[in-house]
Amino acid sequence: MTSGALPEPRDDQHERRRYASGRQYELRRGDALAVVTELAAGLRWYSRGGVQLTESYGDADIPPGATGITLAPWANRVEGGTWHLNGKKQQLDITEVSRNNASHGLLRNASYALVSESEFSVTLEAPVFPQHGYPFLVRHRVEYSLAEDLGLVVRQTLINDSEGDAPFVLGAHPYLRLGDVPSEDLTLTVHADTRLVADNRLIPRSSEPVSEDTDLRPGRKVGDLDIDVALTDLEFDGGIARHTLSAADGRTVSLWQDATCPFVHVFVTREFPGRPKAVAIEPMTGPANAFNSGHGLGWLAPDESFTMTWGISGSTT
Repeated sequence: MTSGALPEPRDDQHERRRYASGRQYELRRGDALAVVTELAAGLRWYSRGGVQLTESYGDADIPPGATGITLAPWANRVEGGTWHLNGKKQQLDITEVSRNNASHGLLRNASYALVSESEFSVTLEAPVFPQHGYPFLVRHRVEYSLAEDLGLVVRQTLINDSEGDAPFVLGAHPYLRLGDVPSEDLTLTVHADTRLVADNRLIPRSSEPVSEDTDLRPGRKVGDLDIDVALTDLEFDGGIARHTLSAADGRTVSLWQDATCPFVHVFVTREFPGRPKAVAIEPMTGPANAFNSGHGLGWLAPDESFTMTWGISGSTT
């Protein structure tokens, strides 16, 4: 399966194929099709009525630019990979060498085990074992489902199996598109009042009202944008914040998130393979470097769990 082409129907030969992203789970409901991967419990494909609504990648590829992966026990970055727990320095592995940060959590390269599966849904789970920099035992459970009214719904749950309180930020990293419409021709609308001001390592240092390129409330043409920014003070309507890419013909694709996710990271890049521009819209419970700033950082008591919910919907006709 490559970007822009529908997946092949599932059959015995298809099931025996090998994928760099592990086992593939196909969900179908009406005209909706989603493909979820064993690797990082990622979203590799989502379409409605044959219209591709997320960026994808080939069978032999791992997710480029973290396409579609889920993020735990932190999203985005930890500055220098260091933070302090009860006064003791914790050192995480540096996974973003160019900026000297620990990036995108501890399960980016993990295999998620199957918990349950049906025609419309799949639930996967992976543990984070105690280790240097994160001395906690937690489980990340991810449920994808196709709902008649909401489109694709994703529930990410973190469960603390430790004997002490465990810190966390949850997030996801989907890239949205609208069929064959060049993303640079789409209009991006995000109803957020505040942006986090980051340094050249993408670590937030302050916040301020959105302005110029970061004010996406009136809608901005993607071709005019070159941003990598976290936004907050989102507009929630009925407990849901919605971020939308719109085409000139009226078609739309939206990522929505519930009130457990008060942050969204918007990344418009020229580096996605085969695409002049691509748009990542990342729901997050906290921003980058929350382990140090405490901003948006959650803590789970022993045996406690936390669930964030987000999804993708579209008007494709």
